[in-house]
Amino acid sequence: MRVSCNVGEIVKLMARPRAHRSGRAAAIGLAAAVCAAVLALAAGATRTVGHSGAMPPGGSTYTLMQMNLCLSGLGTCYEKVAYPAVVEEAVARIRDIHPAAVTFNEACRNDVALIARQTGYHLRFSTVIYDGGPLPCIRPGGRGVFGDAVLTKAAIESSESQPFLAQTDIERRMWLCVTTRIGVDVCTAHLSERIPIEVAGNDGQCAELRALLARRAAAHTVIFAGDLNRRSWCVPTGFWTRSDSSAEQDPGLQQVYGTGALHSPSAEVVPATHTDHDILLVRAQLAH
Repeated sequence: MRVSCNVGEIVKLMARPRAHRSGRAAAIGLAAAVCAAVLALAAGATRTVGHSGAMPPGGSTYTLMQMNLCLSGLGTCYEKVAYPAVVEEAVARIRDIHPAAVTFNEACRNDVALIARQTGYHLRFSTVIYDGGPLPCIRPGGRGVFGDAVLTKAAIESSESQPFLAQTDIERRMWLCVTTRIGVDVCTAHLSERIPIEVAGNDGQCAELRALLARRAAAHTVIFAGDLNRRSWCVPTGFWTRSDSSAEQDPGLQQVYGTGALHSPSAEVVPATHTDHDILLVRAQLAH
């Protein structure tokens, strides 16, 4: 017997002459039970949304994308950038994934402003001082100055950016944090490298970053992402951690930290064609 979960067909079966009902009663009862199970499974399946997994009651998926774009025009990695292909790749990834926030290191002001316009995100940019002043991006010029950026879907209510106290190279490293309308602070930083002349700066910046995030977490839900140029953590107590340790390019240097209101985090590395770091994508459940 073919089992149909069409309500109209079941009603027709029940309406047939009494002489046929006794032989069909068990089959109809079985069909109704099967239908109930199928419908229950279907209702459960609707709780899965895109790549996010099951959506818990009272929460939503918060997705963050971390990218180092190598856009200054000075770095040895710039040959891979194939400008403007790196900007086009960033726009395509954001449009495909629709993250709640995007953090950028080694960016240029006009390039990330273009990315924000083309994707409809809100932007804050932090200028990095290089050899005593702002660094204009080159090859080509006219792309604004060099720095870090945060893009968010939610409106930005306030932002703050400061240089780290520990500095050991001509690039003055900064941190940038924004507070969004949905009550989540999003922060980024690009720390000094761990070469002999800069390692003390990297260690000092790591300690400062840990203290900064702990202070902000006392009042807000916080998520941080950045290129830390180290594989050990700069994470405060009570934060979870994820990294791009499975990346093909410079694994483990890009890290994401989050507070408990962003729970059940998962990490995915998305290959990048036009920069020297792959894309780190982290999803967590935001408790309401």
